[in-house]
Amino acid sequence: MVLDLFAGPGGWGHALTVLGARDVGLEWDEWACKTRTAAGQLTIRTDVAAYPVGVFSGRVIGLIASPPCQAWSMAGKRLGLVDQPLVHQAVADLAAGRDTRERLLTACADARSLLAAEPMRYLYALNAVGEPEWVVMEEVPDVLPLWKQYAAVLRGWGFSVWCGILNAADFGVPQTRRRAILLASRIRTAQPPTPTHSQVAEPESLFGPGRARWVSMAEALGWGATDRPVPTVCAGGGPGGGPEPFPSGSRKTLSEARERGTWMPRPVILQSRREGAGWAARHGTRQNRAAGLPATAFTAQAHGWSWSLRSNNQANATVRPLSEPAGTLFFGHRANECTWVAEATSPPTKDTDALAVPEPIRITAREAGLLQTFPADYPWAGNKGQQFSQIGNAVPPLLASHLLAPHLGARLNPDDFTLAA
Repeated sequence: MVLDLFAGPGGWGHALTVLGARDVGLEWDEWACKTRTAAGQLTIRTDVAAYPVGVFSGRVIGLIASPPCQAWSMAGKRLGLVDQPLVHQAVADLAAGRDTRERLLTACADARSLLAAEPMRYLYALNAVGEPEWVVMEEVPDVLPLWKQYAAVLRGWGFSVWCGILNAADFGVPQTRRRAILLASRIRTAQPPTPTHSQVAEPESLFGPGRARWVSMAEALGWGATDRPVPTVCAGGGPGGGPEPFPSGSRKTLSEARERGTWMPRPVILQSRREGAGWAARHGTRQNRAAGLPATAFTAQAHGWSWSLRSNNQANATVRPLSEPAGTLFFGHRANECTWVAEATSPPTKDTDALAVPEPIRITAREAGLLQTFPADYPWAGNKGQQFSQIGNAVPPLLASHLLAPHLGARLNPDDFTLAA
């Protein structure tokens, strides 16, 4: 079996399915387990730190580990950096067969920090029976020093090991998500996969097969660059379950409207700062409803809005236009909400200078999942907040496939990860 620690909603699991393999995932979060189960992935709901390794002994060919990143992530308080010496100590002790986790845990500023040492407990026990054959681990970039410690231990056990930082965009993921990766194998030389994409397309030459340009959000979502698309939404509750700052009605996006064949690039009346809300209520709402559109909806064709994705609500948020990959998607609390934001693409004119700029529109779980390279119909379980948390913490399946394919002897077909039509 392939043992998947901290399996989450199935990023690694979906990659394995596409490559013709399966994993047994250990995961604690109820909704991530429900998502994995709905996706047809074998799942044990358990605390990875408490589960006995012996039940897997003699059966594990590969081990995957993506420990929770909240303690280390730029999106959180990063107390994992404060706890780093304790985590290094735990890894060293576990690699020597000493379990000091309980004592070290009492000294940790964030109880989740020590979870990054858990893979070593499994590796030490499995190594006693010559397992696993290969190891793949993933975390946020700040965990790289810890992966280097793992690498030193694994080399001492006869593994070939590579660890470093990879950018998911270099492998066709429409997101510049940088991650610390560890690859280890007992039977082959461990080395990173060859990038298939780059920020600027590189033609084929004597030195290599060339690389395609990074995949943009517009391509991934099926929003043609010439359409200059934009989400059209109304209220329906945000990721945390709270209200959205839009009129009542069902929440819709351009991509969903296209699927139903109802989207058309027609002008929509916007609320005017000169005329006020009363004018919009009398004219805009009536005309929008006649056109079958929600009140205060927006189209780029109408007034030349350019749309970008803002990664969170913080001052230093990454903002990327649709023609580029997204920044790293992370969720968890309201400050980490991803939103579509608009700006005018042409100078104000007599007809447009009074138009209100569209308010930020929250990204949908489906859109976020696509930007993580999950299928459009992936069965996310839970409410919006629970779905967004799963998506932000998952490894992109396309990146996972590049990392796993060599160990499985499988050929990766990028067409298997075609995103939105």
